[in-house]
Formats: sequence, structure tokens, C-alpha cells
Amino acid sequence: MQFGIFTVGDVTTDPTTGRTPTEAERIQATVAIARKAEEAGLDVFATGEHHNPPFVPSSPTTLLAYIAAQTRRIVLSTSTTLITTNDPVKIAEDFSVLQHLSGGRTDIMLGRGNTGPVYPWFGQDIRDALPLTVEHYGLLRRLWREEVVDWEGKLRSALQGFTLAPRPLDDVPPFVWHASIRTPEVAELAAYYGDGFFANHIFWPASHTRQLVSLYRRRFAHYGHGTPQQAIVGLGGQVFMRPNSQDAVDEFRPYFDNAPVYGHGPSLEEFTELTPLTVGSPAQVIEKTLGFREYAGDYQRQLFLMDHAGLPVKTVLEQLDLLGKEVVPVLRKEFAVGRPADVPAAPTHRSLLRDRERAEAERSTGDSDQNPETP
Repeated sequence: MQFGIFTVGDVTTDPTTGRTPTEAERIQATVAIARKAEEAGLDVFATGEHHNPPFVPSSPTTLLAYIAAQTRRIVLSTSTTLITTNDPVKIAEDFSVLQHLSGGRTDIMLGRGNTGPVYPWFGQDIRDALPLTVEHYGLLRRLWREEVVDWEGKLRSALQGFTLAPRPLDDVPPFVWHASIRTPEVAELAAYYGDGFFANHIFWPASHTRQLVSLYRRRFAHYGHGTPQQAIVGLGGQVFMRPNSQDAVDEFRPYFDNAPVYGHGPSLEEFTELTPLTVGSPAQVIEKTLGFREYAGDYQRQLFLMDHAGLPVKTVLEQLDLLGKEVVPVLRKEFAVGRPADVPAAPTHRSLLRDRERAEAERSTGDSDQNPETP
């Protein structure tokens, strides 16, 4: 099972000091946080994609390539690449390059995006969000898998004799996660192709996440990719920790109360009761996170949101130390208990390459068995 963090890249005023970081400071802070995540022993760093203030990650692959040059082990992903407003050809090119630069430490999380004004900025209509998702992803898959692509759709100009350059590293496309906050059609798309499904899981109650994950697992099996428990599931989450739980609550409260996303709404206590947000001690984070398995089943990737709402970089780095030293080692051990042997690990470039080589060897053996003249 993989553990990591994801960022939305918000530029938010610190409510305790009144200071707002510059965009340059926020970008550099993100790089420092990614380096710290690797140092802390985490498996994944993921960044969102936003094209509007107050966010800075408008070019995720540029950011991830810079981080790749400063890390050696951690998997670099997006926590949303907009499949609707990005052109599939450009996505395919950018992530192929990122694969080569990172030595395969790359996967991708696709999403529709829920900021309405972004669509016309990129020449699209938000009313076409679902058709764009389906059509663009169908083309993206072909670009990564076929040497020469002839393609015609309804929402994008046709391609004739197009060859992607560079090809994916080792001719193995990045593993794809489809991310959703509330859209069952996205779970269906992930299941149809046998890709991973990532439930955002930071705003909604457990019952909502249970429905989406359950739908994805059922449909994954329906399309013949394996049993429901073999489907590839990831979850988001939010935590803030201090060794003493009351210290965590007291320190985080002003950030929660003023956060652009959920500030000035439910109280911190109400939000932690109704959603996966955990504010307290490392032991409380462990207990609540282990409870996710009760409604999501045995899953493959857990990402935490930790650098939002104006929290100072120093505080975020302290959080990562706690996560890496006191939380993740226990989660690794406890999530392994009772995990069925046929539940797959989170896919990586190395495992996908190994699976392809094994399948090719099996096909070669089968062809030899059918042709007795083959030496």
C-alpha cells in the first residue's frame, strides 16, 4: 500500500499572522514539501492542477519534473490533470517526457475539474464535461499504446497518421487513476478500462465514498478485470497533528475557520465528525484512517492533504515528520493484517513493465506449444 500527500497549491493568508505568501514563495514551498515527503519515507507526492487564483499549480508536469531532479525514490503524480480542458496529445507528450526524466516514477490522476470559468478559457463548454472526459481519455489511451494513430471524434479535430514523441518509457504508459468527488460516471469509466479509481474523500461523509467505491468495484468485476476486491482504489484525507490532541485542535482552529474551502461553515468539531478530516494526536489519525477500510475495502493508495489553508511551511514540515515517523509505519503494519493475498499492490512503472514482460513470455510459450515446428 502506498502512502503520500497531495497539494492543491492554494495561496492563502495565514490567519494568525495576516501574511500572504507570494506565488514564488508558494511554489518553492511546494518543492520543499515534496522533498520532505521523500525524506519522511512517504511513497507518493501529488499536485493538483488549477488555472485560477488563488492557486499556483497551473503547470503540474513542469513542477513535477523539477521535483524529480531533486528526489530519487518518491512517485510523482497529479491529484488532478484536467482531461476535459487539456488536449490529449499534450497530456500524452508531457507525461511521456516526465516518465523519462523521473525514471518511471510517474503516474497520472485524471479529473473533470469543477471550476466553471476554466472551460471557456481553454475553448470548451462545461456542459460537455462528461463527453469530453470520455472522448479525450479514449484518445489518450491510444496515443500511449499505438505507434500510429488515426482518430476522429466529435469534440476535437481529427488525427491522421500521428505518432507520439517521445514514446512512453519502456513503451509502458503511466498508470492512470480517475479521480472524482461526486460523479459515478467517472467511477464507471475507471472500471471500464480497468484503471484505478481515486475518491477525493475530503468533503463528503463515509456513506458517499462507500457508494462510489462500491460502484467502481462492482463494475470493475463486470468488465472482467478481476474480482471486486482486486480493483485499484485510492483515497484522499486531511489531517493535522500534534503530540497532544487538544494542542492540535487549538492550533488548527483558526486555519479551519478561515479556509476558503470550508471556513465560515460547519464547526471544526462537526466537520471532523462528518468527514475524514482528523485533527488530533497521531494515534487518533491512525485510528480514523484504519477505519476507512471498513467502507472502502482493502485499497492501494492513501494520500493526505496537509499544506493548505495558509499553514506555514515550517508547520507543514513538522506534520510530515509526524506522519512519517509515527503514523505511516503503524498504518503499513495494520493495513497488512488480514489483507487477502489476491489484493494487488499499487501499480508502479516497474510492476507494469514486469506484468507486460510476463504476458509476452506467456504468449510466446503459447505460440510455441501450438506450432511444434518452432525450435
